[in-house]
Amino acid sequence: MQITHLGHACLLLETGTARLLFDPGTLSAGFESLTDLDAVLVTHEHPDHVDAERLPALMAANPGARLVLDERTARQVSGIERALVAHPGDTLELGGERVVVLGGPHAPVYADVPDCPNLAFLVDDGAFLHPGDSFEVPEGDVEVLAAPVDGPWLKLAEAVDYVRAVGPSVAIAIHEGELTDVDKYAGMLGAFVGEGVRVLRPTPGEAIRI
Repeated sequence: MQITHLGHACLLLETGTARLLFDPGTLSAGFESLTDLDAVLVTHEHPDHVDAERLPALMAANPGARLVLDERTARQVSGIERALVAHPGDTLELGGERVVVLGGPHAPVYADVPDCPNLAFLVDDGAFLHPGDSFEVPEGDVEVLAAPVDGPWLKLAEAVDYVRAVGPSVAIAIHEGELTDVDKYAGMLGAFVGEGVRVLRPTPGEAIRI
């Protein structure tokens, strides 16, 4: 597979069968020019995961792509056809790839701050997992985990615990759009998760093969 990190939580996954874009949000850049997408998958409603202003143009440039999102996010995105409202437990066929929808609520942010639905997407029977803003641990093995490293709902120790719980072969550091020293956080994650997990911090826009 080939993965391109487009900043923060936005990743382009190319499996050889499908081109899947995850979480094109306000802290991400470069997804606007993408074409030939099979699907755009949104984990939840927060703007850093879905840019409602840039999304319509992205979908117009990709007339064959499905837009996959939860019910609450769907109500906030208007004027876009081909939207598919997904729920945890659904199994989708997107571009010939099998995508299992997992998830529940967004990880708690603080005290009485209200949560929202958060979908997690498991591609090709564990080849790739994008958890959104959650600590979703699927059954079975995961080869590549998109691992959040920063956020108001997250501290580094929790990121380490999450990667250890999932136990992927590769963890790609994401959700770093507000950090000033991403390499430091990715480096500490790599140091603490233990042997057997390769932590990658791709340069935004860089395509990596796994």
